[in-house]
Amino acid sequence: MRFITVFFLITTFLLAKTPYEKGKTLYISKGCYSCHGHKAEGMHRYPSLANRAKGYLAYKLNRFRDKISDNQQQEMMIAYAVDLSDEDIDNLTTFLYEFTEDDLQERYDDSFETYGDGGS
Repeated sequence: MRFITVFFLITTFLLAKTPYEKGKTLYISKGCYSCHGHKAEGMHRYPSLANRAKGYLAYKLNRFRDKISDNQQQEMMIAYAVDLSDEDIDNLTTFLYEFTEDDLQERYDDSFETYGDGGS
């Protein structure tokens, strides 16, 4: 019985997600990327959310959840935020505040140097 309990606790610990990862999953699952971009960079008239102040983002999401908006364009956010819990808002704002791009893409090697006159 102890073995099962210890195994369960270790498995739970290893599979636990950080608030950043939970926020990223929530950002994708709620469809936030369709207006704010895959890198939270903002698209068209929609604002950039990457690396914004966590307190400001939480303030705005709480207002949207309470069905309060500052202007007509922001009213569309109410439908996305109305079912967010306090934990969801915390995870989402953590993801946006700490946002970093994935380094999985190939990058240009700028350490290459040429020697000589480049000719003959």
